[in-house]
Amino acid sequence: MTDNLALWHQVEKTDPAHVKAITGKSYKGTSPKPHWIVMKATETFGPIGIGWGFTVEERIEKGALIADGFYEQMHIAKVRVWFKWNGERGEVEHIGGTTFSGRYASGKAFTDEDAPKKSVTDALVKALSMIGFAGDIFMGRFDDSKYVQEVGQEFAAEKAKEDAPKPISAAKQKQGLEAIEQDLLDCNSVEEVNKCARIWATIMDRDVWSKDYRDIAKPKFAARRTALAVNDEIPDFPGDRPNSAVANMMAG
Repeated sequence: MTDNLALWHQVEKTDPAHVKAITGKSYKGTSPKPHWIVMKATETFGPIGIGWGFTVEERIEKGALIADGFYEQMHIAKVRVWFKWNGERGEVEHIGGTTFSGRYASGKAFTDEDAPKKSVTDALVKALSMIGFAGDIFMGRFDDSKYVQEVGQEFAAEKAKEDAPKPISAAKQKQGLEAIEQDLLDCNSVEEVNKCARIWATIMDRDVWSKDYRDIAKPKFAARRTALAVNDEIPDFPGDRPNSAVANMMAG
């Protein structure tokens, strides 16, 4: 059975860190930051121009009559978004409008050079919302502070997971073991072995070496100490952490 809401559910949640308050309108609320929506579309469909994209049609229309023969000028943009999803091509369009020129309440005339950009941005976000992007905002769920808190925690946890150090490959760890052996050949005292151990412990922690490779590395330092025939007590070092590469190596 086809899940017609699969795409919608994939993209409907909005990170509260990327919303802004609506200003300059007769109504209040929040809206997603446009470039975040663009990023999410790229994440979902692929690079713009390859997995998705849009075309724009523009026009200027008369707005409200301000004075005899003087009308507001409205910039109107129709944005058509195309995208690829599950091997098929889809299209959706929407319209955005911005006052291009008019008169302030003070009576001073104005022209907004950014009006075209605002119209296109508005239409683009609205078009993408038609297939689910920022669906939770447009369906009013951001009016519920509990929902905003929960979805914010979800995005924070996801970001923490993405930012967590990623383990390097087994091949890289094997190369590291070979480098350790070479470094230890240049150590001529227990002090130098300990210094080498600290350096490699930092590297292993940074690159998230697996326990198996750490356990292979540890005896190499102990063997070099034995080869030096020195039985000095191995000192503790500030910053040692339980189960860290430093603790394991220095206990060898």
